[in-house]
Amino acid sequence: MRTIGTVSRGVRCPVLKEGDDLVRIVTDAITAMGREEQVTFHEKDVVAVTEAVVGRTQGNYVTIDQIAEDCRAKFGTDTIAVTFPILSRNRIAICLKGVAKAFKKVYMLMSYPSDEVGNHLFDEDLLDEKDVNPYSDVFGEDRYRDLFGYQLHPFTGVDYVEYYKELFAEQGCQLEMVFGNDVRAILDYTDCVLCCDIHTRERNKKRLLKAGAKKVLTLADIMNAPVDGSGYNEEYGLYGSNKATETTVKLFPRDGQQFVDALQASLKEATGVEMNCMIYGDGAFKDPVGKIWELADPVVSPAYTGRLVGTPNELKLKYLADNDFKDLSGEELNKAMKDAINAKQGSLKGNMASQGTTPRRLTDLIGSLCDLTSGSGDKGTPIVFIQGYFDSLADE
Repeated sequence: MRTIGTVSRGVRCPVLKEGDDLVRIVTDAITAMGREEQVTFHEKDVVAVTEAVVGRTQGNYVTIDQIAEDCRAKFGTDTIAVTFPILSRNRIAICLKGVAKAFKKVYMLMSYPSDEVGNHLFDEDLLDEKDVNPYSDVFGEDRYRDLFGYQLHPFTGVDYVEYYKELFAEQGCQLEMVFGNDVRAILDYTDCVLCCDIHTRERNKKRLLKAGAKKVLTLADIMNAPVDGSGYNEEYGLYGSNKATETTVKLFPRDGQQFVDALQASLKEATGVEMNCMIYGDGAFKDPVGKIWELADPVVSPAYTGRLVGTPNELKLKYLADNDFKDLSGEELNKAMKDAINAKQGSLKGNMASQGTTPRRLTDLIGSLCDLTSGSGDKGTPIVFIQGYFDSLADE
């Protein structure tokens, strides 16, 4: 029996800068890895590249001044609200600097006890101790301090309420904070709203407009076109962005499909094999201890080649072992499992033998594997090469 299943390798390459030929660099790195590791390439292999280096080599950057200019032009007022920004110095704080530069006053509606991706302002057990109903109770900063005090984030050591207040003050903008979990609560303060939540933005935008808001934009509407020669992302705007410098933001990459198609063609020319290619960002998983849901990007994968479309169509071997083949063992059991795998036809959706298999898109699953493989620090492996992901027990 073949003893190796899925293998995920982080692949090193030179430190990448704006203007670098990323298709060539990735192709060279994969072929060099193949020689070093004596890899035989296959059509089911996956070559994935992190969105960070795609955006960087594209030069897809904006400044906080350009963000401010875009906000001023699109709102046409000196007072707005921002709703449900996540608690992140890297992801949203740098964008909020640009927002702060655009207005005289901003009302900030913060969700509690945590943000959308699981970063906590305070321990949720305090809700019971203080008799607070998070579904209905809305209060200002003074009441928040009376109830919960000055809480520091357990991982970053930051009091995000104070951090955001100082950030806005530094840009000459008055910030008034409101705490609540119904986005419509902000309409008691202003009818012009910038929705900063990621995965619930469209629903909250609809709720605000239905409740009488005058103008509602999301972060996807900011920097979705160039401003004074800036970068942009026509689909996601500021979503998926990361801090580059104290005054510059790197946006989520654009033209992703062109990149993955070009990379697939380049790899085929270099290796003779048409492999699967994708761009990946944050993985989609939750830390059970820190309670952080990793997905701060709008999607796990913004672009991928055609064979990566779909969801797993797999049998649950544990189910078969405990039910259909419960009286078998050893080689007889192994053969029965392989025969069942080889005999499956069409979609297994609704089949009891597939229950418990992960009901997610392939790109979300593979992208999560890539994110965990490459990490977000100093590993220096912005390319991930995966083999065996689409193999089963029946493949020799």
